[in-house]
Amino acid sequence: MEQGVKALTRVLVVDDSPLMCKILTNIVNCDPQMIVAAVANDGKEAVDLVPRLKPDIITMDMDMPVMDGLEATKQIMASTPTPILIVASTAFKAGMEKVFKAISYGALDVIDKRELELVGQKKSGEALIAKIKFLTGVRVVERHLGKLRKERSVVDLKGSTKEVSDKIVAVVASTGGPQALLEVLKRLPEDFPCGIVIVQHITSGFLSGLVDWLAKECKIKVKIGEDSEEIRPGVAYMAPDNFQMRVEESGKINLSNEPAQGGHRPSGDVLLDSVARTYGKGSVAAILTGMGRDGAMGMKAIKQFYGKTIAQNEKSCVVFGMPKAAVEMNVIDKVLPLESIAEEIVSMVR
Repeated sequence: MEQGVKALTRVLVVDDSPLMCKILTNIVNCDPQMIVAAVANDGKEAVDLVPRLKPDIITMDMDMPVMDGLEATKQIMASTPTPILIVASTAFKAGMEKVFKAISYGALDVIDKRELELVGQKKSGEALIAKIKFLTGVRVVERHLGKLRKERSVVDLKGSTKEVSDKIVAVVASTGGPQALLEVLKRLPEDFPCGIVIVQHITSGFLSGLVDWLAKECKIKVKIGEDSEEIRPGVAYMAPDNFQMRVEESGKINLSNEPAQGGHRPSGDVLLDSVARTYGKGSVAAILTGMGRDGAMGMKAIKQFYGKTIAQNEKSCVVFGMPKAAVEMNVIDKVLPLESIAEEIVSMVR
């Protein structure tokens, strides 16, 4: 290769649908910086190909014969860690659990297959290219099969009361967020003494699947926040797709369709600013893995109103973008590995 010529990003497409393989191949090969290096029609073929092909990134279907995408993701991340982008359909709710289990095994993100099937949708093709380019640069780590089902202990809540209406926990996350949220929320006890409000950036249409998956895995209740809903202890409220979510002085959720802030709707900055102004020193905020800067200004507001702030550390992040932005603004009380964040949240709300 000539000096100064950048190597092409090599993509392995894994899907049992000839039409979807053709669509993905056409989209990828239209970008001058990328090429489809190979196509696999089932998970086993992909698992066998990866060590030899060494692709830069994999697009992974979930429902395939011989071996599905969940098992393929699990085996690839245990033996030959490679960035994986799941390509799944929001039409099949039963398959949502597979998507988020695959993410817990190390897949990085998900994109809606139905959008890509509309071949004339130029925007969806551009979104796929942008995601592939970003995720190709993400560091992935080996996930040993024996460690994947490791149980996480629930943090004890000694000395706390059941209801603490003047306190709230707020969490913001993006890329890598689903597995990070699971790690934090799964450790919180059923009688957690205050409500939790969350902004998680995720492809539109997949939020309900994420909420269902988290709710099954956690002792606390997890749901999508509703307008004018009262914030109750032991409940985590996820900001819905395409709405800005705030908390009000009445202890209720406010949803609005005001414009995106910093490119995001829901926006972590919008939620955190409202938490800071409403709960003041009773607020605890955590900023987790994610690309960009969303949440950094909101964390600053939490500090200005004397709340407590936590950032996930670089080593445990999939992407150290959002936490890094907040850390560099000197508005973080504690920078912690992911597995320590739940315990610190419990300590701060006591």
